[in-house]
Amino acid sequence: MTDKYAVLGNPISHSKSPLIHTLFAEQTGQDMSYEAIEVALDGFAATVRRLRDEGYKGCNVTVPFKFEAYELCDELAPRAQDAKAVNTLLFRDGKILGTNTDGSGLLNDIQNNLGFKLMWKDVLLLGAGGAAAGVLWPLFNAGVGIDIANRTLDKAQALAEEFKEAGTVRARSYADLAGRQYDLVINATSSGLKDELPPLPDGLFKPGALAYDMMYGRETPFMAFARRQGASHISDGLGMLVEQAAEAFFIWRNVRPDTGPVLEKLRK
Repeated sequence: MTDKYAVLGNPISHSKSPLIHTLFAEQTGQDMSYEAIEVALDGFAATVRRLRDEGYKGCNVTVPFKFEAYELCDELAPRAQDAKAVNTLLFRDGKILGTNTDGSGLLNDIQNNLGFKLMWKDVLLLGAGGAAAGVLWPLFNAGVGIDIANRTLDKAQALAEEFKEAGTVRARSYADLAGRQYDLVINATSSGLKDELPPLPDGLFKPGALAYDMMYGRETPFMAFARRQGASHISDGLGMLVEQAAEAFFIWRNVRPDTGPVLEKLRK
């Protein structure tokens, strides 16, 4: 019998996850299906429980449900506990198990696919939602200094508070970014979905800097801004999507797919 999986979000029609997991399944010979399900904003928990009861084996979770997924789980992996956000669910023995593959997906893409070394770099992380929370600890453990900027400063402060003893993660308002420069600027906001740009000052990018937008599939206003500002390297988040999907696939199927051919096919 074919094992069923899905990605849950709102909106979700743009998602490439079904194609990615179909390619992984073909590559590794796994008998599974994977679909995108748009979930009503007030219907996440009910949808997850329904899929579990219908025999689905697991789900990915995207905007805006990653914090809600964290609260829903019966058991949490350490990296989900660090992030306080969940993007991967596994259904086992009637329980909902949660983990977070966003951080490993981002680091694999930046360091392995893009060849950008993180150690000692100054990083600006834009946003304080589930996407930002999922990558904060892995970035920190990679040896970078991090500033978090968000429209609502108290949300950025809440994320930075987890690192107060380490002293290398700081919360900033967008206005406070004027005059500061970074080696890596990551847009973890959903501004690209709305074709909007966070209110960023000029001069953010150091020589050799990478501008990275977690959105994928088109040139976002953030990527266009980085291009105008002379960022040396600019990337969307397609590689992160493929790498975090491979990690989720491994958790579900205990088989690690080769991401290179899948990423190459999607780029074409």
